[in-house]
Amino acid sequence: MPIQLYDSLTRKLKPLAPSQPDGVFRFYNCGPTVYAPAHIGNFRTFVINDVLRRLLELEFGKDKVRHVRNLTDVDDRTIGQTQKEKRPLAEITKKWTDHFHADCAALNCLPPHHEPTATGYIREQVDMIQVLMEKGNAYRAADGSVYFKVSSFADYGRLSRVRERELLVTDATADSDHKNSVSDFALWKAYKPEEDGDVKWPGPRGAGEGRPGWHIECSAMSKALLGDTIDLHTGGVDLLFPHHENEIAQSQCCNGKTFSNHWYHSEHLLVDGTTMSKSKGNYYTLGDLVAKGYSPMAVRYALLLLGHPRKQLNFTLDSMHAAQKALERIYAAMDRAGKDAGLAPGDFLRLPQADTSGIKQLTQANPFHRCWLSLCGDLNTPSALGEFFAGIHAFETHGVPAQFIKGELSLALTILWVFGIGLVKPSALQANAPVAITALAQKRWVAKQTKDFASADALRKELAAAGWSMLDGKDGYKLEPVKK
Repeated sequence: MPIQLYDSLTRKLKPLAPSQPDGVFRFYNCGPTVYAPAHIGNFRTFVINDVLRRLLELEFGKDKVRHVRNLTDVDDRTIGQTQKEKRPLAEITKKWTDHFHADCAALNCLPPHHEPTATGYIREQVDMIQVLMEKGNAYRAADGSVYFKVSSFADYGRLSRVRERELLVTDATADSDHKNSVSDFALWKAYKPEEDGDVKWPGPRGAGEGRPGWHIECSAMSKALLGDTIDLHTGGVDLLFPHHENEIAQSQCCNGKTFSNHWYHSEHLLVDGTTMSKSKGNYYTLGDLVAKGYSPMAVRYALLLLGHPRKQLNFTLDSMHAAQKALERIYAAMDRAGKDAGLAPGDFLRLPQADTSGIKQLTQANPFHRCWLSLCGDLNTPSALGEFFAGIHAFETHGVPAQFIKGELSLALTILWVFGIGLVKPSALQANAPVAITALAQKRWVAKQTKDFASADALRKELAAAGWSMLDGKDGYKLEPVKK
């Protein structure tokens, strides 16, 4: 069964497949704006994309998937933060980029193959805007800004189903930003010293100094790194309009080709049944949850496996407690099966994963095969989790014949790899360690289990330099701050 995924454009399930002769699957997802810590709603989207990336790699091969995720390091919010803190833009965005990377590592997210920044692709954005101006799809406003002319793209609104009445262009819709229509959007924002400080670049011909609008960066970076047409574009449902709608308009008017063959959007995350808000006291970052005693893996489990990606997920601290208990159950079941196979405690982690051909050749009677089918069927993670637990239930009840145990464990490890769930002994989960330290420790533990001792030693030294010691046990580790 090929990977089938819901397409937001056609409103249908469609198979995923590479469209270019080189057989490489080209995959772009919108990344964070690096001006503050990402919250768990952001990370629901990133974790879902990580599972999709892993599934694609198993289906097509690691060297046949090219994944790009951008970093927005210049926009109204990042510039606003520079004004608030009186610090350079690059200093602020580096701080929060590093923080984001530490959170991703703690959540066991694979790094993208390319992670371009908006400031690193200014030239490409300016060139794209220039083409749009020359084609008549964009115009210079009186203040030196450049706007995309929405009425020039007949298919605008097809992705989001925006009603025609919301896009009516009349003289009355011109606003204070010098737009010809309220529906037009900024490609280039003219420099305003009182708002932008020293953040500015030379603009397209005929336009003034300034900075790119938000939407153009993804079109330009996707074109530069993946080509005119990509196989899959993903993001949270909040980006469907206007961001993704605007990306389509820019890219297709500039390149004259279909921008993306497939669109996939994950749904919103609620906390305690309502939208997340600092004023409501239900706003959580990964660091907030780690400080409450939950492991990053439990956070990943809760964000990924407790609800279908295309349905709203109600996140609660009770669900976090359940996630942590579920991880303990998985570890215990896997360890019990390992002992039945004659392995020492924790040695099941060293078994090789099964390849996808092995999973696909199994029958429907095998729960791990059904788990794989659920993942390939619109990324149905709750169904996949149910089948996974059906599989490890046989481990818990000693129901697997001895000659098949190692094979079944390898199947389970493959599914856990797709889930991105890294197992350590429950007692090794450290509630008092910062997220960045926990991420380093987990990375070192994996290096040790795979006998990459050079990396394990280097990571131990990195932990020591940060003031933490890592004490290894047979099937887990313990983190302690170095006593001064």
